[in-house]
Amino acid sequence: MGRYAQVATELQDVCDHALRPFESVCLVAVSKTVGSDQVAAAIAQGAGDFGENRPDALMEKQALFPQVRWHFIGNIQSRRIGDIVGRAALIHSLCQLKHAHRIDEVAAGLGIVQDVLIEVNVSGEESKSGVSPREVVDFARQVSELQHVRLRGLMTMAPQGDPQRAREVFEELAYLKELVCAHLSDEVAAEVSELSMGMSEDWREAVFAGATIVRIGRAVFSDESIERFAPRREDER
Repeated sequence: MGRYAQVATELQDVCDHALRPFESVCLVAVSKTVGSDQVAAAIAQGAGDFGENRPDALMEKQALFPQVRWHFIGNIQSRRIGDIVGRAALIHSLCQLKHAHRIDEVAAGLGIVQDVLIEVNVSGEESKSGVSPREVVDFARQVSELQHVRLRGLMTMAPQGDPQRAREVFEELAYLKELVCAHLSDEVAAEVSELSMGMSEDWREAVFAGATIVRIGRAVFSDESIERFAPRREDER
């Protein structure tokens, strides 16, 4: 059994223990450290969603594998928004209104509506980007007013090395999603259903806290690939 298939099997087990349907959690294989061969191998094992954190890699791999869903999970740069919109089925890392307006502008030009998640810095770590919890409701309101941007939910990253703290962060994000929905119209709130949280070391805690999307790279792709392509570890976002 390949690594993706192993992770998917474990995800099914964790969903069972959490009393959740397996279909309620999307496994995004974070492919930023690997090449097309490894992506193809994961697709052969059933992968249908992949995450990239750089526009160039997103453009290249989305062109090679248009049959799967591509997620943009990296920091957004204004000058590269035109390369992301339309290629990414879901942008996970929106945390600046100027980027929201630019996404709206590009999507309007393409005649599409771009799905996005708001990145929230729940843990308050200075090293992490994201909207602060106290600002997320107002931020969500403003994003929801854009005609070519569709707010689908929230995203966060937990501190490393502390499963209990990770669980607390994930539970707070789930609470914040409910708070956001309570301040939006029923029509808009119905679409705000996603919680993107949990990476290779803490995705199990995230599932128990209500994650609908987990972003897993190291557990899906080989350690050899990680060492070769990314000797300095970056968060999987």
